Amino acid sequence: MAEISAKMVKDLREMTGAGMMDCKKALVETEGNMDEAVEFLRKKGQAKAEKKASRIAAEGICRIAVKGNSAAVVEVNSETDFVAKNEKFQTFVGQVADVIVQGDYADVDALLAAPFIDADTVQEALVEKIATIGEKLSIRRFEKVTAENGCVVTYTHGGGRIGVIVEAATDVVNDAVKEALSNVAMQVAALSPKYVSRDEIGQDFIDHEKEIILAQIMQDEKQSKKPANVIDGIIKGRINKEFKEICLLDQIYVKAEDEEGEQTVAQYLAQVAKKNSANLSIKRFVRFETGEGLEKKSENFAAEVAAQMGM
Repeated sequence: MAEISAKMVKDLREMTGAGMMDCKKALVETEGNMDEAVEFLRKKGQAKAEKKASRIAAEGICRIAVKGNSAAVVEVNSETDFVAKNEKFQTFVGQVADVIVQGDYADVDALLAAPFIDADTVQEALVEKIATIGEKLSIRRFEKVTAENGCVVTYTHGGGRIGVIVEAATDVVNDAVKEALSNVAMQVAALSPKYVSRDEIGQDFIDHEKEIILAQIMQDEKQSKKPANVIDGIIKGRINKEFKEICLLDQIYVKAEDEEGEQTVAQYLAQVAKKNSANLSIKRFVRFETGEGLEKKSENFAAEVAAQMGM
């Protein structure tokens, strides 16, 4: 069996949010297999479906550029928050976003080879900024969205910590429709949905979630003894609850002013469409959060875990 290290426990804890001892037990039970350990914790009801990003710590900013019916968002990372607030760094990131929205680049390597404003290429400009600022900088990712039958709206939160682009299909583009789509972009920033609607969720994902929920039910002495049709109803109820969290259109609209009760994003958009005699639907969204999935070096965290667990 693979040796269970403090770092493995640390990584599993960050991925699942489960307790240290639960993580260690899961790793022991699965002989150090990280993926199986995540499944083990989920079936025990000790981990969430999505990996936690609570230890997001990479610095930098997101910037968005718009040109006609196209919008581009880019994330550029720095080593410190101090540099992320540097005006020259922020200007550079904005200029990179401008390059992206005006071109068509398959990946970061292609972008780095693109011509830049005051340098031969984006790569040369990046190297120059690294030399000037004195910190490692990296263009991590970008995405460009072009609306063929409708419009794009954008939203930036926290000075560039989060960048959102929403593409909508609509035959009416006026101030009211744009305001509604901007509100939806704010919703995406705040509640971080994974899909636009349930139609985007594959059956494999649903079957997997049902398996996890069933395993959780079987861990409960009372629920596990319920009739099969009741258990099936519990599973469907939990799946629907999850959909309301991860699907944008199913989410409760956070700015709702409906006196009759809660309003979903889908209901809000339908209301706006009716008032403006429009056909309005969300086609896609892009949400970047600076440092998502990354973390700063934490030299003492593994030692802290080891100390607490006697490893």
